[in-house]
Amino acid sequence: MHDENILIGCLMDDSWLTLEQIAAACSVEPVWLIQHIEEGFFPQVESTAGTWRFSGTNLLRARRMRQLERDFEAVPELAALVADLLEEMDILRTSIRQTGPDAMP
Repeated sequence: MHDENILIGCLMDDSWLTLEQIAAACSVEPVWLIQHIEEGFFPQVESTAGTWRFSGTNLLRARRMRQLERDFEAVPELAALVADLLEEMDILRTSIRQTGPDAMP
């Protein structure tokens, strides 16, 4: 499957995706995700009754990490760090949009 064939949409905050759905959306094997979960690179992933549950934010994180590992041959630890930084930037941008640029010190 090619990345450009993946349907990209907006996920609701209360919707959950399975391990297999995230793996397919990122063009990776489920074992890739399991390894990254076990290493602690997906801190907000939940396991309920033995089933992994992923949010839309987790999907974005997985895609970013996969792209960094693939395009820049980044080790998983570096990809996770960069994903953390990108997530923080997303939060800051959202905050600026909500409060306006004049509210920043």
